[in-house]
Amino acid sequence: MIDIKNIDYSYKKGKKVYTDFSLNIPAGGIYGLLGRNGTGKSTLLYLICGLLKPQKGSCQINNIDASERNVDILKDIFLVPEEFELPSCTLNTYVRINKPFYPNFSEELLNRCLEVFSLSRDIHLKALSMGMKKKVFVSFALATQTRLLLMDEPTNGLDIPSKSQFRRILSWVATEERTIIISTHQVKDVEQLFDHFIIIDENNLLAEASTNKITETFRFEMRDLSEINEDELYSRPTFGGKEVICLNPTGEETPVNLELLFTALIEKPEISKYLNNEK
Repeated sequence: MIDIKNIDYSYKKGKKVYTDFSLNIPAGGIYGLLGRNGTGKSTLLYLICGLLKPQKGSCQINNIDASERNVDILKDIFLVPEEFELPSCTLNTYVRINKPFYPNFSEELLNRCLEVFSLSRDIHLKALSMGMKKKVFVSFALATQTRLLLMDEPTNGLDIPSKSQFRRILSWVATEERTIIISTHQVKDVEQLFDHFIIIDENNLLAEASTNKITETFRFEMRDLSEINEDELYSRPTFGGKEVICLNPTGEETPVNLELLFTALIEKPEISKYLNNEK
């Protein structure tokens, strides 16, 4: 669905964000896009939806250049940026004006999302707090039923109950036909929903793998701090012992510790060779 080939991108001031960067994302699934601050996660989302254009290379969606902003593509893409403004009108008016741009828009799904978030259709958008605006915009985004949904830090500004509600709603809309890419630092908020992970750092794609591939490849364990084993690929001390990543020769699955995996790949990028089937 998304084919990024050898792109370069830099802002007018500062170093290049991407140099000769490539990535392929098939249709379907919820992807977690992870990386440190300043590694270009938000930029990548804007390149994918065509709001930014690479200086070199191409970003295509279903074999159409995203930067062309083709109507046939735009009607099937929705971006929820980390920061946004909503107009001074009621939600009903906002929906009436914007839903015609999305042929698969579902009033039923919108109402269902709003009900979970305890919101009504007659609320005035300018009177909302940051967290309330986020819930309204996320509800509209999900109701568009676009085949590609891009979300940048969607749980920022949400309180603990709202994060739980967000996970519940997102699980409703995930289908084999819909691709959802979520850029986040708050991995604990949504990591259980991800079935694919994209991890980038310093212009490099460190890893792109399914949850199944990760659990087949690695074991995530807690061990005694004094215990030393040759099978440890990475470890870090924590309360009551140490968290460990090791290879998984038996194939027996353990829950993915995403924060540990991310830290391990940043500090020891060579670990990614096991996910990429390199020797």
